[in-house]
Amino acid sequence: MILWKKHRWPILGLIVCCVLGLNSQLLAKEVQLESPVKSVTVLELFTSHGCSSCPPADRWLRQFSQHPGLWSRVIPMAFHVDYWDYLGWKDRFARSKYSKRQRDYRKSGGLRAVYTPGFVLNGREWRGWFSGKTPKFSAGKKVGRLTVRITPNSKISATFKPITDISHADITAHAAILGVGISSDIGAGENSGRELKEDFVVLGDSSASSTNGLRWSIPWPDVRPSGASRLAAVVWLSRKGDPAPIQAVAGWLDGDN
Repeated sequence: MILWKKHRWPILGLIVCCVLGLNSQLLAKEVQLESPVKSVTVLELFTSHGCSSCPPADRWLRQFSQHPGLWSRVIPMAFHVDYWDYLGWKDRFARSKYSKRQRDYRKSGGLRAVYTPGFVLNGREWRGWFSGKTPKFSAGKKVGRLTVRITPNSKISATFKPITDISHADITAHAAILGVGISSDIGAGENSGRELKEDFVVLGDSSASSTNGLRWSIPWPDVRPSGASRLAAVVWLSRKGDPAPIQAVAGWLDGDN
Protein backbone atom coordinates (compact mmCIF):
# COMPACT_ATOMS: atom_id res chain seq x y z
CA MET A 1 0.00 0.00 0.00
CA ILE A 2 1.26 3.50 -0.89
CA LEU A 3 0.49 6.32 1.54
CA TRP A 4 0.41 9.77 -0.07
CA LYS A 5 1.36 12.74 2.09
CA LYS A 6 -1.07 15.63 2.12
CA HIS A 7 -0.53 18.09 -0.77
CA ARG A 8 2.31 15.95 -2.20
CA TRP A 9 2.22 14.76 -5.84
CA PRO A 10 -1.55 15.40 -6.26
CA ILE A 11 -1.54 14.76 -10.03
CA LEU A 12 0.29 11.45 -9.71
CA GLY A 13 -2.08 10.45 -6.92
CA LEU A 14 -5.05 11.14 -9.18
CA ILE A 15 -3.51 8.98 -11.92
CA VAL A 16 -3.04 6.09 -9.48
CA CYS A 17 -6.65 6.36 -8.34
CA CYS A 18 -7.87 6.24 -11.92
CA VAL A 19 -5.74 3.20 -12.72
CA LEU A 20 -6.88 1.33 -9.61
CA GLY A 21 -10.50 2.36 -9.98
CA LEU A 22 -11.41 -0.69 -12.05
CA ASN A 23 -9.91 -3.12 -9.54
CA SER A 24 -11.70 -1.43 -6.64
CA GLN A 25 -14.94 -1.86 -8.56
CA LEU A 26 -14.21 -5.53 -9.16
CA LEU A 27 -13.11 -6.37 -5.65
CA ALA A 28 -15.63 -4.68 -3.39
CA LYS A 29 -15.95 -7.88 -1.35
CA GLU A 30 -14.75 -11.46 -1.32
CA VAL A 31 -16.39 -13.80 -3.81
CA GLN A 32 -16.48 -17.58 -3.41
CA LEU A 33 -17.50 -19.91 -6.22
CA GLU A 34 -18.02 -23.66 -6.26
CA SER A 35 -18.81 -25.92 -9.19
CA PRO A 36 -20.93 -29.06 -9.07
CA VAL A 37 -19.18 -32.42 -9.29
CA LYS A 38 -20.43 -32.89 -12.86
CA SER A 39 -18.75 -30.77 -15.52
CA VAL A 40 -20.38 -27.44 -16.36
CA THR A 41 -21.03 -26.61 -20.03
CA VAL A 42 -18.63 -24.00 -21.44
CA LEU A 43 -19.79 -22.21 -24.60
CA GLU A 44 -17.08 -20.18 -26.34
CA LEU A 45 -17.69 -17.74 -29.17
CA PHE A 46 -14.77 -16.51 -31.28
CA THR A 47 -15.81 -13.16 -32.70
CA SER A 48 -14.54 -9.78 -33.92
CA HIS A 49 -15.71 -6.19 -34.31
CA GLY A 50 -14.14 -6.32 -37.76
CA CYS A 51 -16.32 -9.18 -39.00
CA SER A 52 -19.70 -8.29 -40.56
CA SER A 53 -21.00 -11.82 -39.88
CA CYS A 54 -20.31 -11.63 -36.14
CA PRO A 55 -22.96 -9.22 -34.73
CA PRO A 56 -25.82 -11.76 -35.13
CA ALA A 57 -23.81 -14.32 -33.15
CA ASP A 58 -22.99 -11.70 -30.50
CA ARG A 59 -26.70 -10.87 -30.18
CA TRP A 60 -27.55 -14.55 -29.86
CA LEU A 61 -25.03 -15.00 -27.06
CA ARG A 62 -26.63 -12.14 -25.12
CA GLN A 63 -29.74 -14.24 -24.48
CA PHE A 64 -27.84 -16.25 -21.90
CA SER A 65 -27.82 -13.27 -19.53
CA GLN A 66 -31.43 -14.28 -18.79
CA HIS A 67 -30.88 -18.04 -18.85
CA PRO A 68 -31.99 -19.72 -15.58
CA GLY A 69 -28.93 -21.95 -15.71
CA LEU A 70 -26.40 -19.16 -16.23
CA TRP A 71 -23.15 -20.08 -14.42
CA SER A 72 -24.62 -23.23 -12.82
CA ARG A 73 -25.33 -25.05 -16.12
CA VAL A 74 -23.72 -22.94 -18.84
CA ILE A 75 -20.82 -20.49 -18.92
CA PRO A 76 -20.72 -18.33 -22.08
CA MET A 77 -17.52 -16.54 -23.10
CA ALA A 78 -16.80 -14.34 -26.13
CA PHE A 79 -13.14 -14.28 -27.18
CA HIS A 80 -12.34 -11.45 -29.61
CA VAL A 81 -9.71 -12.42 -32.20
CA ASP A 82 -7.36 -9.98 -33.90
CA TYR A 83 -6.96 -11.47 -37.37
CA TRP A 84 -9.66 -9.22 -38.86
CA ASP A 85 -8.15 -5.98 -37.56
CA TYR A 86 -6.45 -5.41 -40.92
CA LEU A 87 -9.85 -4.73 -42.54
CA GLY A 88 -9.81 -1.17 -41.22
CA TRP A 89 -11.01 -1.31 -37.61
CA LYS A 90 -9.00 -2.46 -34.61
CA ASP A 91 -11.18 -4.42 -32.19
CA ARG A 92 -10.56 -2.96 -28.73
CA PHE A 93 -11.12 -6.35 -27.05
CA ALA A 94 -9.09 -8.45 -29.50
CA ARG A 95 -5.86 -10.10 -28.39
CA SER A 96 -3.48 -12.27 -30.33
CA LYS A 97 -3.63 -14.94 -27.63
CA TYR A 98 -7.38 -15.35 -28.25
CA SER A 99 -6.62 -15.97 -31.91
CA LYS A 100 -4.01 -18.47 -30.74
CA ARG A 101 -6.59 -20.16 -28.49
CA GLN A 102 -8.78 -20.74 -31.53
CA ARG A 103 -5.81 -22.08 -33.51
CA ASP A 104 -4.94 -24.36 -30.58
CA TYR A 105 -8.42 -25.84 -30.84
CA ARG A 106 -7.68 -26.51 -34.49
CA LYS A 107 -4.37 -28.19 -33.63
CA SER A 108 -5.93 -30.36 -30.90
CA GLY A 109 -8.76 -31.49 -33.19
CA GLY A 110 -11.52 -29.48 -31.51
CA LEU A 111 -12.03 -27.36 -34.66
CA ARG A 112 -11.91 -28.25 -38.32
CA ALA A 113 -11.07 -24.67 -39.34
CA VAL A 114 -10.45 -21.21 -37.89
CA TYR A 115 -13.25 -18.73 -38.68
CA THR A 116 -15.66 -16.21 -37.18
CA PRO A 117 -18.21 -16.37 -35.82
CA GLY A 118 -17.08 -19.71 -34.45
CA PHE A 119 -18.57 -21.61 -31.53
CA VAL A 120 -16.84 -24.20 -29.37
CA LEU A 121 -19.00 -26.23 -26.98
CA ASN A 122 -17.15 -28.10 -24.25
CA GLY A 123 -13.98 -28.07 -26.30
CA ARG A 124 -15.56 -29.21 -29.57
CA GLU A 125 -16.73 -27.28 -32.63
CA TRP A 126 -20.47 -26.52 -32.55
CA ARG A 127 -22.15 -25.38 -35.76
CA GLY A 128 -25.74 -25.63 -34.55
CA TRP A 129 -26.08 -21.85 -34.37
CA PHE A 130 -25.88 -21.60 -38.15
CA SER A 131 -29.02 -23.74 -38.48
CA GLY A 132 -30.96 -22.06 -35.67
CA LYS A 133 -30.35 -24.70 -33.02
CA THR A 134 -29.83 -24.21 -29.30
CA PRO A 135 -27.26 -26.38 -27.52
CA LYS A 136 -28.38 -28.78 -24.82
CA PHE A 137 -26.95 -28.02 -21.42
CA SER A 138 -27.32 -31.41 -19.80
CA ALA A 139 -25.05 -32.21 -16.87
CA GLY A 140 -21.71 -33.58 -17.95
CA LYS A 141 -19.80 -36.49 -16.53
CA LYS A 142 -18.55 -36.52 -12.97
CA VAL A 143 -15.10 -34.95 -12.93
CA GLY A 144 -14.79 -33.25 -9.54
CA ARG A 145 -15.49 -30.06 -7.67
CA LEU A 146 -13.68 -26.80 -8.44
CA THR A 147 -13.67 -24.20 -5.66
CA VAL A 148 -12.52 -20.62 -6.19
CA ARG A 149 -11.89 -17.76 -3.77
CA ILE A 150 -11.44 -14.19 -5.02
CA THR A 151 -10.32 -11.75 -2.34
CA PRO A 152 -10.25 -7.93 -2.21
CA ASN A 153 -6.45 -7.95 -2.52
CA SER A 154 -6.82 -9.21 -6.10
CA LYS A 155 -5.89 -12.82 -5.41
CA ILE A 156 -7.63 -15.72 -7.13
CA SER A 157 -7.10 -19.10 -5.52
CA ALA A 158 -8.50 -22.36 -6.87
CA THR A 159 -8.74 -25.90 -5.52
CA PHE A 160 -9.86 -28.99 -7.41
CA LYS A 161 -11.09 -32.22 -5.83
CA PRO A 162 -11.27 -34.74 -8.68
CA ILE A 163 -13.35 -37.90 -8.74
CA THR A 164 -10.42 -39.97 -10.03
CA ASP A 165 -6.67 -39.65 -9.60
CA ILE A 166 -5.20 -36.89 -11.71
CA SER A 167 -1.70 -35.43 -11.90
CA HIS A 168 -1.51 -31.76 -10.96
CA ALA A 169 1.52 -31.40 -13.25
CA ASP A 170 -0.72 -31.84 -16.29
CA ILE A 171 -3.36 -29.28 -15.29
CA THR A 172 -3.37 -25.51 -15.87
CA ALA A 173 -5.85 -23.17 -14.18
CA HIS A 174 -7.22 -20.19 -16.10
CA ALA A 175 -9.13 -17.11 -14.97
CA ALA A 176 -11.03 -14.59 -17.09
CA ILE A 177 -13.02 -11.45 -16.36
CA LEU A 178 -16.18 -11.07 -18.45
CA GLY A 179 -18.03 -7.85 -19.25
CA VAL A 180 -21.81 -7.71 -19.66
CA GLY A 181 -23.80 -4.78 -21.05
CA ILE A 182 -21.09 -3.43 -23.34
CA SER A 183 -21.68 -1.00 -26.23
CA SER A 184 -19.10 -0.25 -28.91
CA ASP A 185 -19.37 2.35 -31.68
CA ILE A 186 -17.58 1.09 -34.78
CA GLY A 187 -15.99 3.82 -36.89
CA ALA A 188 -14.61 1.87 -39.85
CA GLY A 189 -14.32 -1.56 -41.41
CA GLU A 190 -17.11 -3.97 -42.25
CA ASN A 191 -19.29 -2.83 -39.33
CA SER A 192 -18.69 0.90 -39.86
CA GLY A 193 -21.38 3.13 -38.34
CA ARG A 194 -22.88 0.39 -36.19
CA GLU A 195 -23.30 0.32 -32.41
CA LEU A 196 -22.57 -3.20 -31.24
CA LYS A 197 -24.03 -4.42 -27.95
CA GLU A 198 -22.39 -7.42 -26.35
CA ASP A 199 -22.36 -9.61 -23.25
CA PHE A 200 -19.85 -12.10 -21.81
CA VAL A 201 -16.88 -10.41 -23.51
CA VAL A 202 -13.53 -11.66 -22.22
CA LEU A 203 -11.84 -8.46 -21.01
CA GLY A 204 -8.70 -10.14 -19.74
CA ASP A 205 -7.40 -13.53 -18.67
CA SER A 206 -4.48 -15.21 -16.92
CA SER A 207 -3.29 -18.70 -16.07
CA ALA A 208 -1.13 -20.59 -13.59
CA SER A 209 0.44 -24.00 -13.11
CA SER A 210 -0.02 -25.84 -9.84
CA THR A 211 2.78 -25.67 -7.29
CA ASN A 212 0.99 -27.42 -4.43
CA GLY A 213 -1.06 -30.39 -5.49
CA LEU A 214 -4.36 -29.46 -7.15
CA ARG A 215 -4.20 -25.89 -5.88
CA TRP A 216 -3.48 -22.75 -7.87
CA SER A 217 -2.78 -19.10 -7.19
CA ILE A 218 -3.84 -17.32 -10.39
CA PRO A 219 -2.59 -13.80 -11.20
CA TRP A 220 -5.22 -11.12 -11.56
CA PRO A 221 -6.02 -10.67 -15.28
CA ASP A 222 -5.01 -7.53 -17.14
CA VAL A 223 -8.52 -6.18 -17.69
CA ARG A 224 -9.25 -3.75 -20.50
CA PRO A 225 -11.66 -0.84 -19.90
CA SER A 226 -15.06 -1.65 -21.36
CA GLY A 227 -17.87 0.42 -19.86
CA ALA A 228 -19.56 -2.85 -18.85
CA SER A 229 -22.62 -2.60 -16.64
CA ARG A 230 -21.69 -5.79 -14.81
CA LEU A 231 -18.64 -8.02 -14.43
CA ALA A 232 -18.17 -11.72 -13.84
CA ALA A 233 -15.26 -14.08 -13.23
CA VAL A 234 -14.67 -17.50 -14.79
CA VAL A 235 -12.11 -20.06 -13.69
CA TRP A 236 -11.53 -23.26 -15.62
CA LEU A 237 -9.02 -26.10 -15.80
CA SER A 238 -7.44 -27.65 -18.87
CA ARG A 239 -4.71 -30.13 -19.69
CA LYS A 240 -1.45 -28.90 -21.15
CA GLY A 241 -1.62 -28.89 -24.93
CA ASP A 242 -5.42 -29.06 -25.00
CA PRO A 243 -7.55 -25.90 -24.48
CA ALA A 244 -10.76 -27.88 -23.77
CA PRO A 245 -12.10 -27.20 -20.26
CA ILE A 246 -12.11 -30.09 -17.78
CA GLN A 247 -14.20 -28.25 -15.19
CA ALA A 248 -15.29 -24.63 -14.82
CA VAL A 249 -16.98 -22.32 -12.38
CA ALA A 250 -18.21 -18.73 -12.76
CA GLY A 251 -20.18 -16.02 -11.02
CA TRP A 252 -20.86 -12.31 -10.74
CA LEU A 253 -18.15 -10.28 -9.06
CA ASP A 254 -20.70 -8.37 -7.02
CA GLY A 255 -21.43 -11.66 -5.26
CA ASP A 256 -25.08 -11.79 -6.40
CA ASN A 257 -25.00 -15.28 -7.88
